[in-house]
Amino acid sequence: MNTLSLQSLRQSIRPALAAILLAGAAASGWAAEVKLSGDQEVPPVTTSATGVAKITVAADGAVSGTVTTTGVVATAAHIHIGAAGKNGGVVVPLTKTGDGVWSVPAGAKLDADQLKAYRADELYVNVHSEAHKPGEIRGQLKP
Repeated sequence: MNTLSLQSLRQSIRPALAAILLAGAAASGWAAEVKLSGDQEVPPVTTSATGVAKITVAADGAVSGTVTTTGVVATAAHIHIGAAGKNGGVVVPLTKTGDGVWSVPAGAKLDADQLKAYRADELYVNVHSEAHKPGEIRGQLKP
């Protein structure tokens, strides 16, 4: 095969390969690692508490993952619907599975509207405490 033919072949394969890779990523879902802090709360909260959410959303809406916190005695943790700067309702309640660790319960799944909201950066993780019942730390999920 001469150089020109090989170069033409590479150019014709690139778009197909890119499409296959993108389809595979969409089929397997999205994984997000998000930092939680008080300044992301609405209204902002002054706190030394922090957290990290590691959340995976599959293409069919199945959700898995954990939230790990430090510096807060959390009373609850949830995934909520709402754009940055806005509060919203609970979508997935998380289960306490250890000191400072909250997990997505088995079988949790977003419906079509919630999955659409996730893709539009309109889901967030919120950790609540006795001192800050509406939420002490928050992080916006981004696919």
